[in-house]
Amino acid sequence: MATLSYTGITSLDGYLADADGSFDWAVPDDEVHAFINDLERSVGTYLFGRRMYEVMSFWETAHTLADPPPVIRDFTAIWQAADKVVLSRSLATTSTARTRIERSFDPDAVRRLLAAAPRDVSVGGADLAGQAIAAGLVDEIGMFVAPVVVGGGTRFLPDGVRLRLDLLDERRFGNGMVYLRYRVERAPGA
Repeated sequence: MATLSYTGITSLDGYLADADGSFDWAVPDDEVHAFINDLERSVGTYLFGRRMYEVMSFWETAHTLADPPPVIRDFTAIWQAADKVVLSRSLATTSTARTRIERSFDPDAVRRLLAAAPRDVSVGGADLAGQAIAAGLVDEIGMFVAPVVVGGGTRFLPDGVRLRLDLLDERRFGNGMVYLRYRVERAPGA
């Protein structure tokens, strides 16, 4: 069975985006980006909410930038090779290859996807990830903690959910970012 992971860059105070919706403070440098690329190589399917999909669709054409750095070319290839499932009630069409739209979050459909997936699955977007966490579907949570406090915005983790986590990995980067990877501990019988 594939692993479902939720990984993202968050401020020290726990936000993916600030109160204005900006995440320019979270842009990874080449060292962090190369590490992210290595993490993403095992992903065969991305589950996105509409807003996260719209942000990530940049990677469909990132290779056409004038002289993109190696980390950009590498991630572009990784992202383009993966399947994408966008969960959206409002999106009419997709602008990327290997992409389909589902109209609602169905935990049983995600379980079936995980059972059949030959490679790992990643969930992106705070709302969708929150639903997957609340449904007990997320196996691992990875946080790139940026050395910044933004004071409010879109929370990385959902309110109202309690989890016990087991630290699997940690790494400190030259730019002050810290990576933490946790396994979600399952209750007996879950």
